[in-house]
Amino acid sequence: MKPCDYSQLIDAPTWDFIRRSEASYPPDTAGLSIADQRAIYNALCRAFHQGYPPGITAQDRPFGGIPCRLYPGSGGTVVYFHGGGFVVGGLHSHDDICAELCATTGLTIVSVDYRLCPEHPHPAAYQDAMAATRAIAAECPAPLLLAGDSAGGNLAAAVAQAIGRKGALGIAGMVLIYPGLGGNKDNGSYLTHAHAPMLTRDDVLFYSRIRHGDAPEPPPDPTFAPLSDIDFSNLPPTLAIAAECDPLADDATIYAARLTAAGTPARAVIERGLVHGYLRARSTVPRAAASFDRITRTLTAMAKGTWPEPEETA
Repeated sequence: MKPCDYSQLIDAPTWDFIRRSEASYPPDTAGLSIADQRAIYNALCRAFHQGYPPGITAQDRPFGGIPCRLYPGSGGTVVYFHGGGFVVGGLHSHDDICAELCATTGLTIVSVDYRLCPEHPHPAAYQDAMAATRAIAAECPAPLLLAGDSAGGNLAAAVAQAIGRKGALGIAGMVLIYPGLGGNKDNGSYLTHAHAPMLTRDDVLFYSRIRHGDAPEPPPDPTFAPLSDIDFSNLPPTLAIAAECDPLADDATIYAARLTAAGTPARAVIERGLVHGYLRARSTVPRAAASFDRITRTLTAMAKGTWPEPEETA
């Protein structure tokens, strides 16, 4: 398969972001020890941390026995699941992102610190996500929204498919940001963008293997791979966002198409020229800033029950 010409697809500000990221998190990091991966990822997070917008505070507290970070707001609550391949990340990794989501939407944000692999293989992270979501729904202002990036998008979708049908828990919407949903790794974007900057197909395969303890690939299981489900009806309205230059790109578009076919309001957006992890570029890359604005506008509208608007369902 002919490789993509990323020199044409990716603009100069995004290349600057990629180079800055790779200075902290080299492309071969997935081949290092887990301890080294976490140390390097933590350094990346510190390098990109933008602090809190004025007036934003946070409190660490458990929900359902799961460590969480609460950013107080009003008008509804967003349960946020961070990315990191189920191996790295935590309350620190997306701290400034969640603080900015709170400041921009005005909503309460709760970031969930689910257990990581390899110490806690599947279904540990999924179980934590379920427990935290149930407790947050019981204690925080309605309506409830789910959001997550990468591995966190997987958890948000899995939770919605397990407990969010037909209005359960009052889940009013879901935003998935470059999610990994268990698509066919031998087809489509997994091959087209197998060597994309920031995330490769080999990286995806590594994170998938480690999530189930290097055991054989499990049978179809929506709690592991939401795209393996057979019923996508009665789910919350969903925006699934793909980065164009990402092996995971097709997961978002396929997922939205299956929800739409099942009668669930859903939309997929492919963010042209962007790469996996671009949330950290939201203040330096115009394309990433526009996508972050799309995310916050959508969450705000979902909380008000006004998404999707007619032109957004086309």
